This record gives sequence, structure tokens and C-alpha cells, in this order.
Amino acid sequence: MGKSQELYKEAKQIIPGGTQLLSKRSEMFLPEKWPSYYKKAKGVQIWDLDDKHYYDMSIMGVGACVLGYANDEINKAVIAAISDGNMATLNCYEEIQLAQKLIELHPWAQMVRYAKTGGEACMIAVRIARAFSKKDKVVFCGYHGWGDWYLASNLADDKNLDGQLLPGLEPRGVPAGLTNSAIPFMYGDMEGFKHLVEKNKGEIGVVIMEVGRHQKVSLNFLKEVRKISQTIGAVLIFDEVSSGFRVRTGGMHMLYGINPDILVLGKALGNGYPISCVMGTRDVMQAAQTTFISSTYWTERTGFVAALETIKIFERDNVAKKIVETGEYLSDGLRNIFKKYSLKIDMVGIPSMPTMAIKEEQPLVIKTIFTQEMLKEGFLATTAIYVSYAHTREIVDQYLAVANKVFGRISEALKAGVLEKMLEGPVCHAGFKRLA
Repeated sequence: MGKSQELYKEAKQIIPGGTQLLSKRSEMFLPEKWPSYYKKAKGVQIWDLDDKHYYDMSIMGVGACVLGYANDEINKAVIAAISDGNMATLNCYEEIQLAQKLIELHPWAQMVRYAKTGGEACMIAVRIARAFSKKDKVVFCGYHGWGDWYLASNLADDKNLDGQLLPGLEPRGVPAGLTNSAIPFMYGDMEGFKHLVEKNKGEIGVVIMEVGRHQKVSLNFLKEVRKISQTIGAVLIFDEVSSGFRVRTGGMHMLYGINPDILVLGKALGNGYPISCVMGTRDVMQAAQTTFISSTYWTERTGFVAALETIKIFERDNVAKKIVETGEYLSDGLRNIFKKYSLKIDMVGIPSMPTMAIKEEQPLVIKTIFTQEMLKEGFLATTAIYVSYAHTREIVDQYLAVANKVFGRISEALKAGVLEKMLEGPVCHAGFKRLA
């Protein structure tokens, strides 16, 4: 037990759930041994409270830091903005500059609102969409945060959200009156979507979905959802909190020429500084003025400044293209390792956000052992990899060399039937579980 591990034990006694974000719980990676806290982060390097050094080949700030941790150019711009005052009675002019830039990147949109996080931006988007459509029911595909509107889906069936990324989400505290107000559909299931629309005819006001995450993008499905949404008078929202900036500067949907009524961006938009946006067509976005959506810290300056600098670097250095290339190289390397050892593991997801799909028996045991052994070699690693511009070819090659050794040992243990003997602690969690 190091300082980080000991501090996490203390945290669970004074912070409900241990952390502010489920995705950063140690139990999601390596229970009892994951270095939960960092002292310094730069590029893709992290130092924990014991000054142990790691290369982050895992989730890179849960996808927020596409340009790497503590980017010098962004920090310089933010520090200058802080020196001039990050908050005042008047509004900062950078929010207009950012809105103009976002509309330039997405010519189909005409208006922008801001928040600090992806989850609250999704809540804003759904509120605006309901206000415009004047219909309450939301049908959704994918993960869209922690809001009441989303968790309400599990009031009707406590497994509704299991197939939407995070299983085990309990809707305690969500008003029972919201039952059947949010209904899931599966990506690519056109007949299922049409059946859902027919069953709730005249009641659906919002369709919200991710353009793509783990699954291959289906153009026909996206086009049909766009067409049906328009026919039934529902507002179509593309949630690109995770995918935005990872394939194209701005929104991934622009690659396919399929435009929503509202787009939500977050995470990579500020490269670690809190900023998210809800943008859309003028007629839909104006509905924000018919309801109440307002918060003091949405006007805070650092996010706008960071986002402007982030976009500038993305455009100047062709970042999206380069992280896609790095992700493809990384995935090809891992596929070769899996083939070499005859492991039933595949790489899925968009190229710059690849995920290992473990189809062997005891996938969580394999995931835990992989994380455990990679940590010993100085790598923060799990089955998901959020590729960063700061992931150099040299670092990726080092990672692949160590992964080759680790999966070689896992393969031998599988064949000998002694896989669990490699475990040095509890198995990681698959989704949401209450902490003891």
C-alpha cells in the first residue's frame, strides 16, 4: 500500500462512492492496488503520491485530454486569462469568440449555449428539445450522463440502461412520475427503433444518441433516424461528448453529412479545462428562452479560453488525423498480439478510442490481471484506450512490447487452467456497484 492507495481508503469514509466520478474509482481498474491520486501529470506521464512514474495508456482523464496533460500553450492562455480575472460581473468576450468558431466548424448550426460538463450539457439539450417539441418522451441510444431524465429509463425496467454502456445504474431519487418518459433503443436496430416510434406515436419529442462509440458507424441507420425524427416532429440530438474531436475537429457526424438539430460537445473541447456546449439550429435553440436554464459558473472564463486554444491547435497540427493514425497503429499491434497467442480478444470502437473486447471466459479476471501486470511495468492500462496527441510512436511501441509479454503470460495461464492464480487482489468491477 502506497500513499495513493491509503488515501483512497480514507476517501471512501468521507466521500460517498469514494470519488466524484464513477469512471475514476479504483475498483474499475485494480481494486486495492490502483494509484488513485496523482501529484503531477504532463503529456501522457503521471506521477502518483509516492512519486512513482507511469505512462497513461488508459483513459487519459476520461477522454478529456486529447492534446495531453498540462499542454503548455493552453496553460499559457489560461494563466493569462486568470491573471486578468476569471470571473466578473460582466461577461467575458471569449464566449462570443468561441460561439463564432464553433458555428464556423458546424455551418448547419446558428446558436450556442455553454455548460461545464457533458452530463449537464445533455440535460440542457433535452430540456431545450422538450421545450421546442412540446412533447415529453425521450428515446435514446448510448450513454448520456447522470440526469433524472436518463436514469428515469430504469424506473420502468431496472435493466434498460444495462446495454447502454453502464450496467447496474439504480434510479433511486428519481421521481416515480418520470416512469416511461425515457425509452432506450439499440444502435443499428432499425426495426426496433421503428417499433418504438409506432408504439409511442405522437408522444416522442426528443431522440438523443451517440453517432458512434464501440460499434461501427451505420450510415443507413443514422440517415433513417434523422428522417423519422423529422417526420414525427422530434428534435434529434447527437451526443458527441466522447466522440467530438476524436475523428474530426468538432463533431464526428460532419464526416457523414448527417446533421442533428442539436449537438452536444464536451470532454476534449477544453483539453482538461471544464467546458461543454449545446449548439443547434436557430429555431430549436431559441426554445431555451421559453424555459429557465442559467448558472453562475457557466460564465467562468477559463473554459472558453482553453477551448479556443484547443481548437487552434487541432486545426494547426491536424490533430484528429494523427490520433486516428496512432489509434489504428495501436489497435493493429494489439490484434497481432492476440492472434499470436490465439486469444479471443478483438479491438472495437472508433480508431482514436479503441477498446479490447474480451471474449474469453472470465473477461473481468483477464482485464484485472492485464491492468495489474502493466502497472508493475509503469503503465496505467485497462481495456479502453483514449488515444492522445502526446502518445508518441516510441511510447506506443514500449506499451506494445510490455503488453506482448503480459498477454503471453495470460495465454499460458489460460491453457494451464491457472488464470486466477495470477490475481494479487480482488477482480475489478464491471459497472456500477455500491462500495462497502
